[in-house]
Amino acid sequence: YPGPPIPLPSGHPPWIMKPLMTTLAALLLSGVAAPAQELRSPDGNLQMRFSLDEAGTPRYELLRGDKVVVKPSRMGFLLRGKGGTAQFGGDVAVAAPVKPTESLCNEFEILDTQTATFDETWQPVWGEESSIRNHYNELCVTLRQPQSDRRMAIRFRLFDDGLGFRYEFPVQPNLVYFVIADECTEFAMTGDHTAWWIPGDYDTQEYDYTCSRLSEIRGHMSGSITDNLSQTAFSPTGVQTSLQLKTDDGLYINLHEAALVDFPAMHLELDDRTMVFKAHLTPDPNGDKAYMQTPATTPWRTVIVSDDARDILASRLTLNLNEPCKIEDTSWIRPCKYMGVWWEMITGRSSWSYTDDLQSVHLDTDDLTMVRPNGRHGATTANVKRYIDFAAAHGMDAVLVEGWNIGWEDWFGNMKDYVFDFVTPYPDFDVEEIQRYAAEKGVKMIMHHETSGSVRNYERHLDTAYRFMNEYGYPAVKSGYVGNIIPKGNNHYNQWMVNHYLYAVKKAADYRIMVNAHEAVRPTGLCRTWPNLIGNESARGTEYQAFGGSKPSHVTVLPFTRLIGGPMDYTPGIFEMDISKINSENHSHANCTIANQLGIYVVMASPLQMAADLPENYERFPDAFRFIEEVALDWSESRYLEAEPGAYITVARKAKDSGRWFVGNVAGKEHLSDIRFDFLDPSKTYVATIYADAEDADYRNNPQAYTIREVRCTSKSRLRQRSVEGGGYAISFREATPEDNKLSRLQ
Repeated sequence: YPGPPIPLPSGHPPWIMKPLMTTLAALLLSGVAAPAQELRSPDGNLQMRFSLDEAGTPRYELLRGDKVVVKPSRMGFLLRGKGGTAQFGGDVAVAAPVKPTESLCNEFEILDTQTATFDETWQPVWGEESSIRNHYNELCVTLRQPQSDRRMAIRFRLFDDGLGFRYEFPVQPNLVYFVIADECTEFAMTGDHTAWWIPGDYDTQEYDYTCSRLSEIRGHMSGSITDNLSQTAFSPTGVQTSLQLKTDDGLYINLHEAALVDFPAMHLELDDRTMVFKAHLTPDPNGDKAYMQTPATTPWRTVIVSDDARDILASRLTLNLNEPCKIEDTSWIRPCKYMGVWWEMITGRSSWSYTDDLQSVHLDTDDLTMVRPNGRHGATTANVKRYIDFAAAHGMDAVLVEGWNIGWEDWFGNMKDYVFDFVTPYPDFDVEEIQRYAAEKGVKMIMHHETSGSVRNYERHLDTAYRFMNEYGYPAVKSGYVGNIIPKGNNHYNQWMVNHYLYAVKKAADYRIMVNAHEAVRPTGLCRTWPNLIGNESARGTEYQAFGGSKPSHVTVLPFTRLIGGPMDYTPGIFEMDISKINSENHSHANCTIANQLGIYVVMASPLQMAADLPENYERFPDAFRFIEEVALDWSESRYLEAEPGAYITVARKAKDSGRWFVGNVAGKEHLSDIRFDFLDPSKTYVATIYADAEDADYRNNPQAYTIREVRCTSKSRLRQRSVEGGGYAISFREATPEDNKLSRLQ
């Protein structure tokens, strides 16, 4: 092999990779296809075949047993052509015109192949289990284009539950700086599968999911695109990842990406004549996709597959394809259950802004103490203390406050660069008093940094803002990117913005700050590497229940799609579904039951969970709120008891700190669960407290109807429990005492 060695993945010592075979050089002569290279998963059930066709085009194929998952699919890139080279200080006008795109999709030969196996168990800082096995077989194929003398490697990792592959560009004289114009990666489906999808969009993922055949996406596209403050759809057949599919013969297939770093987010564009998805990268303002410098790697493209939907939820393939944790001391990263001065603004009862007297705000010159308050401002010292009191009384860890800082009067839609300074409070918010009062009550405060998409402004102020948080005792920040990105022409998911989001997380780690980013690019497992990224929104969250409502099946789809890449700050816990009772001018309805909201805390596991409703609504239902008080945030073990996308999900999880088990169910349609408690310790008897939809519960007309019952049970017990459409149930377990003998026993 004449070039430099292919670098091993970061974090994997060379002696662990165990090379099994190497050096299969120059297999392809012009016009002659290379024989297929085969790779099998550790359990032997999955098989990946790689080959070059007669045109020298790389192709891969994935099989599960005797079933084809992905038909032979093309790979590679198109590069932006280069003009002539001009020397610094020379006459730039002599540069040649830019050439058309140059192909890294064909005319390849195989220079080298290497195989390896890897098996480790690692411990996440937080998550759905206390240890994760990372076991795969690997094939790395190094390709060369003889005419251009350019080299590209494709690294495949085949796990028992799926495939990951990425492109690698080693240091080489003829490929140093280059611009990716397009990605040629395909995912060729075997038929007209059922899909749960949202529209492809460069700026938002905040859509309801549509369930349809692939051939029906085009017909449903216009109706699936609902209004958002920033959105850029790009194709009548473009969809976003993570994409969940189901074949007619019962295979569940999930398409996504892992370790999105220094690269644009990938969408999928469907050729609905051939049922072939092609990677579609988010462009920059010039239409280019990515600026690269060798050595370089792309994110992993992932295919998770099983004949059991539960395995999709249990897969840790995405996390395993990310690098190990880069934060040495993680003791300051702690799961958090919080409330917030938020829902009252989302519903329209209160406002983020302090005054109605200013049409625009000049942060450097306007004196907010000289204007009239509007009387609706939510982030007042007195109101925040009310939330702190409730949080302290009910064991909540923290309180989020939005609208505390000046600038909200003209905060979005104006392409305003200097929109916030992130440190100056409104006159009715006393930072020092809130710090003192929260500390006295044993409650932490969560900072809010809305950027309004003005990214340059945020980066200018980032160190100052993080120092302010350290000074006043804010260990975590919720950041937001509402509206179009500034500078104009950029989108939320292009390479420049992807780099910004990670920059903010890395910078936060320097200040020992945890980040919960909203409107950012959807997660791809980077929380393994940077576990201070404890949450993201990046999907249609609970706020949309106050913006007209979401489909009752929504939370039965999110774990198969958005949550594949990492936890979501979904902000559950709504107990008052008639929003007009909070704000008489808002006639939205939350399409869920109280029992459904309780089940979400277990089904949609996250180290950051909000009790999103108003304190007074929880005070009306203290027995149901008890589950929110008790449910854990960090888990040592998870069991996926039953699942079907769009229909139902039931999960059991064991708390890492207490060892207590909890069960959650959400239902997109009426469902009768039939589950066993075989996850419990067989030597013990337990009391299960079951929070469930009442017999007459209905998410539209009777969403607050629930029952709570206690039963004795063991690991041999079996539960049959009904959930209504948009409903669910939640169960907490504790060890039984002699006083519990009076309770009925679940057989």
